[in-house]
Amino acid sequence: MTAAGRPFRQVNVFSSEPTAGNPVAVVHDADGLTDAQMAAFARWTNLSETTFLLPPTPAGRDGGADYRVRIWTPGGELPFAGHPTLGTAHAWLEGGGVPAGDGVVQECGVGLVTLRRDGDRLDFAAPPLARSGPVDDGDLVRVARSLRVEPADVVRAAWVDNGPGWVAVQLADAAAVLALDPDLVAMGDLKVGVVGEHPAEARASGGPAVEVRGFVPSLGVGEDPVTGSLNAGLGQWLAGDVLPSSYVAAQGTALGRAGRVHVQKLPDGAVWVGGDTVTTVVGEVRL
Repeated sequence: MTAAGRPFRQVNVFSSEPTAGNPVAVVHDADGLTDAQMAAFARWTNLSETTFLLPPTPAGRDGGADYRVRIWTPGGELPFAGHPTLGTAHAWLEGGGVPAGDGVVQECGVGLVTLRRDGDRLDFAAPPLARSGPVDDGDLVRVARSLRVEPADVVRAAWVDNGPGWVAVQLADAAAVLALDPDLVAMGDLKVGVVGEHPAEARASGGPAVEVRGFVPSLGVGEDPVTGSLNAGLGQWLAGDVLPSSYVAAQGTALGRAGRVHVQKLPDGAVWVGGDTVTTVVGEVRL
């Protein structure tokens, strides 16, 4: 394996344009790689996430898993992340993977995650939130300071942590979200997601419902271009209440990446998050 290298794909997620959205590096046949090798390669790619495809564990196989994935940022490993989930499933299918059931079942740090094909898009079922509920005053002050806004500028806030550690705030509108110039040093170990609604007239003409930004400096990524896990948490928090049960979020606008995230909350409360995926780079990697 080391002489010939391991199959490699770089998959763009949340856009059909090869250089928009958010890329994920996917290493196939990653058996035998050590944690140190995975971490080093993730730092080297310098992408938001790099993933490594492995066979399911016995427990995962018993649960119907088609494959196992380990997800790394430049700053460490994550139990779950959304855009790597979609990009890795795309790479696995394109590489010849055949699901055992109707959908794809991924094994990762939070357990089993189900994916489905929705037209040209892949969707994943949002995993349960590990932490939810209100943000206390002390944390809210810290979040607001890191965003360089006043606590009174925050319309509402909640923990929406499905693995990475997200705390989310809603601002007055999309313009306020796009105007942010956060203090990433003050943010420290916080993972902050921000959402604001676009004007009704823009939505009526086919534009996105909300603008989203996600800041994760402690993971080696100042601002993540487009974030599946954050949008999943926002959907579990706001869809069907503050926001429609089905909507499209824009993310990456501030970085020139024009991502689009499709969020749907079903009557049973399940939230599905999806987007376009397209392979940009195919080759092999020698580690």
